[in-house]
Amino acid sequence: MTTILSIQSSVAYGHVGNSAATFLLMRMGVEVFPVLTVHYSNTTAYGTWRGPVLSVDDIRDVVTGIDERGALTEVDAVLTGYQGSAAIGEAVLDTVALVRERNPEALYCCDPVMGDVGRGFFVAPGIPEMYRDRIVPQADIITPNQFELEFLTGRTAESLDHLLDAADALRTKGPGIVVVTSAVPPDLPADEVSMLAVAGDGAWLVSTPRLPPTFTGSGDITSAAFLASYLELRSVPEALAKTAAIVYAVLEVTAESGHRELRLVKAQDAFVNPPHTFEARRLR
Repeated sequence: MTTILSIQSSVAYGHVGNSAATFLLMRMGVEVFPVLTVHYSNTTAYGTWRGPVLSVDDIRDVVTGIDERGALTEVDAVLTGYQGSAAIGEAVLDTVALVRERNPEALYCCDPVMGDVGRGFFVAPGIPEMYRDRIVPQADIITPNQFELEFLTGRTAESLDHLLDAADALRTKGPGIVVVTSAVPPDLPADEVSMLAVAGDGAWLVSTPRLPPTFTGSGDITSAAFLASYLELRSVPEALAKTAAIVYAVLEVTAESGHRELRLVKAQDAFVNPPHTFEARRLR
């Protein structure tokens, strides 16, 4: 059985971070060891929230306890998302190093959660630089949105070709696979949302119909679904197409329900049998 150690945020109300990824991954047949970086009442998108940012010591203690059970040898990949503070990034790096020591074949998938088009940065000072300078070089897979890709590379993605160039530039910093989770350059159709995956053996684009609302947490389920799919299929284009089908199904159900938060329970069958299929088109 595939096992993922997921270091992310948690919320009591809604579905983001581990509150989204854990359920999705388990429904996909993946064992999850969730480690929380924050535990908030709700997402920061509401403007107000309550709850703690867990300390670095708390996170280290949880990981140490898992290791004391001998369970880190079972971990096939580490997945990280929203981190709460730059100091937590150091604990993440130490955890990745420890997992790789216990299982040299383990992968590290980093979702560099820090901002989005239209919102700008929404994380604490120091976190973006921590991702760019310290964490990205250690990642095997990285899943930025377009805003985050532009920051990490210092490049503006004004076209699909620019996106490809930026993804190539990010790969030179360490990650073997770059998945741009929301590719929206002006030369792609405005009524679609695309994901771009770039690896050593090629680049692929998959597009789905654009749904009117923007849903918090969609990036979190995208990263989780891609990592689980890649661990299962070991094919970037197949994993990209499967991820698009899963994520679109969740967003479609959520949009139809009229809710702001992802309707993961209602959409759960789509994690295994998505009702739609999408093709990952090879770009090169």
